[in-house]
Amino acid sequence: MTELEKRTWAEISLANIRHNYRAIRAALPEGCRFVGVVKANAYGHGALAVSQALEAEGADYLAVSCLDEAMELRDGGIRMPILILGHTPVEFTFLLADNDITQTVTCLKKAEEFSAECVRLGHELRVHIALDTGMSRLGFLCGPDGAANVLRAVSLPGLKAEGVFTHFAVSDEAGEDNEAYTRAQYKLFCDTIEAVHEGGFDFALRHCANTGAVLHYPEMALDMARPGLLLYGYGDESGELGLKSCMRFMTRVSTIKHYPPGTCVSYGRRFVTERHTRMGVVGAGYADGLFRCLSNRCAFWVGDGFAEQRGSICMDMCMIDLTERPEAGVGSEVEIFGVKTSLDALAAAAQTIPYELLCAVSKRVPRVYKDF
Repeated sequence: MTELEKRTWAEISLANIRHNYRAIRAALPEGCRFVGVVKANAYGHGALAVSQALEAEGADYLAVSCLDEAMELRDGGIRMPILILGHTPVEFTFLLADNDITQTVTCLKKAEEFSAECVRLGHELRVHIALDTGMSRLGFLCGPDGAANVLRAVSLPGLKAEGVFTHFAVSDEAGEDNEAYTRAQYKLFCDTIEAVHEGGFDFALRHCANTGAVLHYPEMALDMARPGLLLYGYGDESGELGLKSCMRFMTRVSTIKHYPPGTCVSYGRRFVTERHTRMGVVGAGYADGLFRCLSNRCAFWVGDGFAEQRGSICMDMCMIDLTERPEAGVGSEVEIFGVKTSLDALAAAAQTIPYELLCAVSKRVPRVYKDF
């Protein structure tokens, strides 16, 4: 046992991340560049460590959500291109330019603000233009004036418009309607880029292929792909590329108690023993990222098999039924999700998506980098 593995920890396999990167890259069209999406602490896997691995592997770009995430990477020694997908206040243009960070521009007004600040500072800012093709979130609207507004933006002084992108809403979901919607988004994206081309401007990088598009619409890869969850080996279809999961969320049995039938367990008395029960207390709760809504709805791997979780999950601990796991004792490792315990199954039990559970693993949970 190491100092970091005494209570609850997350094991991260950088070898599996490297494996996944190579497998995804091999599936992309020749010449297509690769964006490593490392926002939200690399989906909980540790942004700096994952970025270092991707930089060493030869990835072309990194994508983060905000300036703080980008600066963490620059301060950690990452020198490769970084794209901020979200908002940065114009007051911090100097940090973007000084640290060679690419900023997403989502409308003409923001482009004008960044341009004015660059002119004032005497700096040049590299930007990617976001197009809203149906996500209804961020980006230039692609209506009648869409291409004209993009052309105005890319012609502004102080801005170097390197790329253009959009985000698909349902490329990872099956069904004819979802396919039609994705193809309509793609067509609108391409039509807008073509209109900008006819207006006299060409983008060096066009990218729209997220995880779903990499798997289902490889023809949409264009100049650069940016798979998110796929890089970390999760999702029902990750097996198609032979990908490997990269995180094991681990804890330990801290206490074992024996209860007679009729014993109430944890807050709210939502579980009552029906037999003589060997109950284990483990050191993971909702403050660590184990959602309370999973109470009495999941099982974790311990010893040689699964143990059902019992009673309400607490802030710092929860209980598991070890009656059928006599080989498990105090100090035994418990896998909340990872190799034996399916993250997808746990997400389904919580009525959410794997992304949320990965990102929920809290900062107080140490990341331990080791292969498994």
